[in-house]
Amino acid sequence: MTDSHDNDAELGRLRWRSRRGMRELDRLLERWLDRRWAVAPESERGLFRQLLDCEDDKLWLWFLGHEHPQDADLDALVQSIRALPP
Repeated sequence: MTDSHDNDAELGRLRWRSRRGMRELDRLLERWLDRRWAVAPESERGLFRQLLDCEDDKLWLWFLGHEHPQDADLDALVQSIRALPP
């Protein structure tokens, strides 16, 4: 397999994992995938994968700004996703 094929396959899996069943949350996660994934360094991509492992209720509180992840790098990613224009 080529790197391009591997990247496309992973992006497809991430899009599926980003479908959380809450439209607003889905849009936030998909917006990051659409705008940042292709240019994000591997460290940021890893943080996004880590973010997808979190529970939906936590994600929602983080994206609303009511709580923050304890991990500073994860919090920075959440804040950057929140700051992406619609």
